[in-house]
Amino acid sequence: MIVVTGAAGFIASCLVGKLNEEGYNDLVLVDDFSKPDKKKNYESKKYTELVDRKDLEKWIDKNHMQIQFIYHLGARTDTTEFDKSIFDELNLNYSKTIWKQCVQYGLPLVYASSAATYGGGEEGYDDNEGTVDKLKPLNPYGQSKQDFDVWALEQKEKPYHWIGLKFFNVYGPNEYHKGRMASVVFHGFNQIKETGKIKLFRSHREDYENGKQLRDFVYVKDVCDVCYHFLHHRKDSGIYNLGSGKAQSFLDLANATFKALGKEPNIEFIDIPEDIRDKYQYFTEANMEKARKANYTKTFKNLDEGVNDYVKNYLEESKVY
Repeated sequence: MIVVTGAAGFIASCLVGKLNEEGYNDLVLVDDFSKPDKKKNYESKKYTELVDRKDLEKWIDKNHMQIQFIYHLGARTDTTEFDKSIFDELNLNYSKTIWKQCVQYGLPLVYASSAATYGGGEEGYDDNEGTVDKLKPLNPYGQSKQDFDVWALEQKEKPYHWIGLKFFNVYGPNEYHKGRMASVVFHGFNQIKETGKIKLFRSHREDYENGKQLRDFVYVKDVCDVCYHFLHHRKDSGIYNLGSGKAQSFLDLANATFKALGKEPNIEFIDIPEDIRDKYQYFTEANMEKARKANYTKTFKNLDEGVNDYVKNYLEESKVY
């Protein structure tokens, strides 16, 4: 039995799809299942039970003997939310409870951290656990992930196998419900359908041209492959980057979206909203050497490959993964 938190959400629902493809159907899906717009992310999946996130602690206490693995991917991920108490409850304290139960019952754990912990990148993007406490996130979401990473590393008692994954800019199917937080691919596809053009943020820094801001975009199927790898590679515990390892520009992303639709690029630049302008990252790129040393050997899709699959097989078909 494998437990997956956040299972109605974006990345976790894709992971459930990946696990189903690999023949794992004895799954326990954990989330707030009260939102009907997210139901299609899990209604066609194969699973054993749905558990409300508020009931998980008691459920684990009762059923720990049947659990083989826990993927804790559920979190509040809104980078524009600035109420720290929300993140303390849903991201930090909730994760501490799961961690302690994994220690108590001898359960292996993979949990979601975030590249948001790197802030403006002053310390680089190396998943070096010795420098984690030096990172300075730019928003409360990133800080909540940072706080848990630091707390986890400080613990004398750890799960016998544990992995924290710092997700970079993930895009792909099943993100339709995320609103403003959905990827630029998702928003760009809908903008092209409605207006024939894509809106990108202009640069507010002299050292970056408009649209040349760089991010490590990683396709959600590649993310799921890494998560699956650590189900079987039960050694080398620690915190790992999870990106493609190659930064590409938002112009690259927009052009890949137009290409997938067979259209000529038509791009309009707009100002970055003032409420996030001073928190905006202009460059991210995951150093993936540590994951490679943990025997993850698959290549990651570039934007042309990932966007083409996303647009043609999911967005145009209105399908989920």
